[in-house]
Amino acid sequence: MPELPEVETVRRSLEALVVGKTIRDVIVSLPRMIRTPDDAEQFRQMLRGQIIERVGRRGKFLLLETGPYTLVSHLRMEGRYGVYQQEDPIEKHTHVIFQFTDGTELRYKDVRQFGTFDLLTRGDFSAVRGLRKIGPEPLEAAFTPEGLRKSLQRRTGKIKALLLDQDLVAGIGNIYADEALFQAGIHPECLGKNLTKEQCEKLHKAIVDVLSLSVELGGSSVKSYVNGFGKSGEFQYRLKVYGKDKAPCPNCGTAIEKIRVGGRGTHFCLQCQPMFKSL
Repeated sequence: MPELPEVETVRRSLEALVVGKTIRDVIVSLPRMIRTPDDAEQFRQMLRGQIIERVGRRGKFLLLETGPYTLVSHLRMEGRYGVYQQEDPIEKHTHVIFQFTDGTELRYKDVRQFGTFDLLTRGDFSAVRGLRKIGPEPLEAAFTPEGLRKSLQRRTGKIKALLLDQDLVAGIGNIYADEALFQAGIHPECLGKNLTKEQCEKLHKAIVDVLSLSVELGGSSVKSYVNGFGKSGEFQYRLKVYGKDKAPCPNCGTAIEKIRVGGRGTHFCLQCQPMFKSL
């Protein structure tokens, strides 16, 4: 699933490609992707004539602002956007097409068909559960080491699982949780509430460092991810533990281990990320 760096990269590319364009019509070939309103024809009618004013992001959600509405798009596992000329052949697995008055189209493709769309009154995200109670953006000033520590102290659970909870920090998924914990030297099964102030400071820095670098490199194309220009990311070439089961640790040479934490595959180095007695 695309995480914060990938969605941010898509956001930036869409902002360059579609802001200022007027929607002439919308074609929906898979109506169940439209969650709000629950009628694809109403969705189409509401968007006709609207101008895309800006493209924002909250966590893993894309936010396309159009006058009175916010179109909330979640890419889920393999959703992707691309801008085409209207006469270009429509590729397989294209489920939603936004036709613009200038003859171009924003097309949404999704092989797994898990993506969702919610067209909401601007600023009202109450209909989207994932946005009702979402944590701070990790690349903004509101995300602080002390805030992270206080949030962890109020929770039970292992730190890897907690980092995947979007209520704690927005936008972190499996890839960046593993990479941040490795940089911070924290075992993924440590209880979050038992992390020391120093550990929270290291983890905060690691989260910011890892996400910032990934955004700079256009995200991670571990599977099928590309941005709105069709370009793959490059952070996958910088991964140190994620997907590196049995490979030597880049720091100490110990074989990277893979376990499951909270039902998710988790990669770490036991030498560099030791378990603590507090467990």
